[in-house]
Amino acid sequence: MTLGTAPTDRHIEAFLEMLAAERGAAANTLAAYGADLGDFAAFAARRGAAPSAADAAILSAYMASLTAAGLSARTAARRLSALRQFHRFLLAEAIRADDPTAMLDAPKPGRVLPKYLTETEIAALLAAAAARPDPLALAALELLYASGMRVSELLSLRATALGADAAMLRIRGKGGKTRLVPLSSAARQAAAALIVAKGAAKGTATPAHSPWLFPGRDPRQAMTRQGFALVVKQVALAAGLDPARVSPHVLRHSFASHLLAGGADLRSLQTLLGHADIATTEIYTHIPDARLRELVQTRHPLRGPRGAR
Repeated sequence: MTLGTAPTDRHIEAFLEMLAAERGAAANTLAAYGADLGDFAAFAARRGAAPSAADAAILSAYMASLTAAGLSARTAARRLSALRQFHRFLLAEAIRADDPTAMLDAPKPGRVLPKYLTETEIAALLAAAAARPDPLALAALELLYASGMRVSELLSLRATALGADAAMLRIRGKGGKTRLVPLSSAARQAAAALIVAKGAAKGTATPAHSPWLFPGRDPRQAMTRQGFALVVKQVALAAGLDPARVSPHVLRHSFASHLLAGGADLRSLQTLLGHADIATTEIYTHIPDARLRELVQTRHPLRGPRGAR
């Protein structure tokens, strides 16, 4: 196995062969490990050391060089993970008697706040979808924004998932877990219009008999993520929005952000989103400052003048 233009080291080669033979690592995984370890090998060589013999000082200097080079914390953490696994292999094979990576701290990635649309932008997006002759786009976007479901959950909905007057939607989420979410009247109406349109098309050459609520070109299959992404892009353009800012996941973020800004509690939001851990839901606690100020001014027990209570 080769590392391309990276410096060759027999111990790195042996490590990569172990990953392939014992762990069944894919070609892309092996290439990534090879590139990361090859980069470290070049760094160690400039300091007169083989990568398998580098001490803690060289490893620490290497990690510092990644930060100085402007690499993201995520990338640096991935490099450190590769180095740790490599040194555990060296330790297990008795090539080294110590693991110099044990004392290194992993870089902490900065918290990435979810991107979301404003309520005005959501309204423009839905209006553009409503202007399309096919009711599919409006039904899909209304359901996404009303429920906060994932795109995979949306596209896996069966044609029988919604009745004409369904007030709740049963969503099958990650790990096969199901949850019930209430639907807005606008989402129910849009879904009903789609169901009526599908029913009116029966007996024609259209994919009316698809078992999926959102069928693909082949009615036997659900619409693909790529196909739906194209629909979302078209609607975003028609709404005058940058398509790069609009995606099914952004609608999920918008649903959560707008609910939280409106006073929803985290536990309820966790249930609606289908998060197993509330820590995942906590990324949405970026409520605008104005909303925070309003909550303090209207809900804090000492909000009024002293003695006024």
